[in-house]
Amino acid sequence: MQPASTEITSRTAAIIQELKGLEGPLLPILHGIQEEFGHVPHDSLPVIAEALNISRAEVHGVVTFYHDYRSHPAGRHVLKLCQAESCQSMGSDAIAAKLKQLLGIGFHETARDGSVTLEPVYCLGLCACSPAAMLDGQVIGRLDDEKLDEIVAEVRS
Repeated sequence: MQPASTEITSRTAAIIQELKGLEGPLLPILHGIQEEFGHVPHDSLPVIAEALNISRAEVHGVVTFYHDYRSHPAGRHVLKLCQAESCQSMGSDAIAAKLKQLLGIGFHETARDGSVTLEPVYCLGLCACSPAAMLDGQVIGRLDDEKLDEIVAEVRS
């Protein structure tokens, strides 16, 4: 359930108050808001802009530029699949196709039951273990059909 706009505004203001004294506070504030809500609600953007004396467009630009910020809540699990060159050369395209089919979702989508969100990333630093993924912050290298089945079973449980 989405919190009411006034609740979003007040909780956003509290996070801003705590972090606005930092040098370059926008990114820490956005991280704090995403940690609080599971995403960066649209209603937070004007509050941030006013508090930092920047335009809403600047805040929106930062939120949409960085892939880690979400405009909607993620699923209970977040599965990030590497799409960088090393992983592509080792079959990540086929892995992505199979995962999308097994989960019934595409990149930047969340399963209807809210179990998992699938996101592309562009390097997890596991190039020697390509293809790679990250499930809820845990990296997984050398993906194959068996590991995909284990991942899908874990996110569906």
